[in-house]
Amino acid sequence: MSASVTTFNIDTPRWDQSTFWGRVKHFFNITDPRTLLVSEHELDSAKALVESYRAGMVPPGTSQEQLFYAKKLYDSAFHPDSGEKMNLIGRMSFQVPGGMAITGFMLQYYRTIPAVVFWQWVNQSFNAIVNYTNRNAANPISLKQIGVAYVTATSTALATAVGLNLYTKRAPSLVARWVPFAAVAAANCVNIPLMRQQELINGITVTDENDNPLGKSRKAAVKGITQVVVSRIAMAAPGMILLPVIMERLEKYPFMKKIQVLHAPLQTIFVGVVLVFMVPLACALFPQRSSIAFQHLEPDLQASIIAKHGDKVPFVYFNKGL
Repeated sequence: MSASVTTFNIDTPRWDQSTFWGRVKHFFNITDPRTLLVSEHELDSAKALVESYRAGMVPPGTSQEQLFYAKKLYDSAFHPDSGEKMNLIGRMSFQVPGGMAITGFMLQYYRTIPAVVFWQWVNQSFNAIVNYTNRNAANPISLKQIGVAYVTATSTALATAVGLNLYTKRAPSLVARWVPFAAVAAANCVNIPLMRQQELINGITVTDENDNPLGKSRKAAVKGITQVVVSRIAMAAPGMILLPVIMERLEKYPFMKKIQVLHAPLQTIFVGVVLVFMVPLACALFPQRSSIAFQHLEPDLQASIIAKHGDKVPFVYFNKGL
């Protein structure tokens, strides 16, 4: 290994993940939308460098900063379980440009039923791609299950959006502007658990503090999926709740009435600015390596752990997903 590189675990996040701000820095790094502009060749080179370091073979002259940057590109573009390159739309680094465009149009075109239906369908299609791309490879999901999750989440979003749209016809206009957020929140509560239903059925692998597997837990899966749902809703909340208030006030000014054609682009830009910060902040709400107390596990798993390790495992750990 090159003398210019200090030995460290490249798979350990660069910043302390036990603190909120450490997690924010980590997710700012891996959700950086600028990584979308990196060429396929450079991504493949980054993967090769990361794998070389793991094998203890680093090209002479490689610096630690070069390794950190290679790991950043690797984390942004390759699946953590399978190591396969993820499709561009499904990457977390695409959340800002993809989310800003779709959310901007959902917030702008909320008045008519056809527009509500179309943009909610587009949003749920985007979410389905993201959820499938970031699925847990250790818990495969069939095409039928993916289809059911997609149709159910889309139907939930449409029913919520159309129903509330009709219900708020006589309500203040600001209330109607909040309908898209209600639909997105409702759909997230359905889409994510369904896309990860295998984890809820079979459980997810839990380990001790040294990453030694202890078994599978459905309760850990419930906790992890719940945290992801909360994070996704929190990610959307500021833009979809605060921006309607801002636009409601701005649209009363004469100069805004003269440039109505620019309302959608302006709102989209505002959403983008918010998402640049909210994507990493929301991802950082809960540790990626989550934990659950031993006494909260299933009785059969508790018995299995006691039989093998006694009472030396007060907490178990698991990857909550994104």
